[in-house]
Amino acid sequence: MLQVHLSQRPSVTCDGTTRRDFLRIGALGLGAFGLPDILRAKSGQATSKSSQRSVVWLWLGGGATHIETFDPKMSAPSEYRSVVGAQTTRIPGVQIGGVFPLLAERIDRLALIRSFTHRNSGHGGGTHWVMTGYDFPAADNGAAPNKPSIGSIVSKHRGPTDPVSGLPTYVRMNGILADGPAWLGPTFGPFDAAGRARQNLDLRISVSRLDDRRSLLAQLDRANREVDRSGLMSGLDEFNTQAFDMVLGRAKEAFDLNREPLRIRENYGRGLGEQLLSARRLCERGVGFVTIHFGGWDMHGDIERGMKSLGPRMDRAVAAFLDDVRDRGLTDQILLVITGEFGRTPRVNGSAGRDHWAPLSTLALAGGGLKMGQVVGESSARAEVPKNSPVTPQDLMATIFHVMDLPLDLKLRDPVGRNIPALADGRPIPELI
Repeated sequence: MLQVHLSQRPSVTCDGTTRRDFLRIGALGLGAFGLPDILRAKSGQATSKSSQRSVVWLWLGGGATHIETFDPKMSAPSEYRSVVGAQTTRIPGVQIGGVFPLLAERIDRLALIRSFTHRNSGHGGGTHWVMTGYDFPAADNGAAPNKPSIGSIVSKHRGPTDPVSGLPTYVRMNGILADGPAWLGPTFGPFDAAGRARQNLDLRISVSRLDDRRSLLAQLDRANREVDRSGLMSGLDEFNTQAFDMVLGRAKEAFDLNREPLRIRENYGRGLGEQLLSARRLCERGVGFVTIHFGGWDMHGDIERGMKSLGPRMDRAVAAFLDDVRDRGLTDQILLVITGEFGRTPRVNGSAGRDHWAPLSTLALAGGGLKMGQVVGESSARAEVPKNSPVTPQDLMATIFHVMDLPLDLKLRDPVGRNIPALADGRPIPELI
């Protein structure tokens, strides 16, 4: 059974917003649907079949510093450079933050984007912009998202479930603001692996009672159904039958980390490592998009202490993920995206921390058939703004479209029936293609 161990650092941002708030104001996920409803949706609403590549989106909630992660600026004045030092990498002249020695050794499997930029330094608005590709300042004041997330667009295009495994196309380990479907509708929202929808895949009835099929199904999807003691499968429609077969089959095994060798589990570690291992298992079985929220990066004070707490956990878990997908021949099939809502102020403040800063943000990519082992773009001397090759959330979105074989001119039907472009002006990052 999947156990999610969140960071001991509370995932509360400086404006008092918690992960629970993000879930509350975000769009409804697939957990509101029973499994038969998902299968019905798959049969009638999938618009196309894309490639079998997958995306794992590691969200550094709170806004990770771009300087202490992937752009340490050790030649800058002391109040601007990384407070945790730097690690030398295999790429000549390229360093990353000092708490990432394992990632420094694996730099050939990463692409660092040092010119990722947008203009909203609020938690809500910044998150909405990066998760959907669109600015929506009202999100900073608690407004519900007005654009579908990239994961929901993938679900719409590919179909809500994988036709072979029956697993959802889009899974979230824990919630992020604007990770939902907005007006695409809950059919294309994320399956919540940490919530009730995940529990629907656990069998909690004895084998001797398997003939009571409708009772079993009612327990699994928690729908309000009248118990049918006849035990006749003919009493179920085809979608109920598919749901029954899915749950009693091998689909739920994807969530069971105990099926992994102990060595692999130990490499990943607890907490974030378990989530990334789960993500790899899900992608291997047909899931197309997985989001993982790893919070605690809103470091307005004592950024050195915060980085030394969260950085090594991220270093270990991501390094294990990179090794694991390589060893399993999945590097080109899975794109790892590491980002958050914004970066941090270039100059350390009076509390030895850094404040919100959207003009430069943390972004790194790995795998997905893209060109790795490089740095894309350059920041100014004090890591304030892009010096060249700016990359926007729309460009990140277009790059993901490229990896997933989604057409760049993809149209979505909005609430009033208009076909509108999913992308406004984004283009795939050329250095990666």
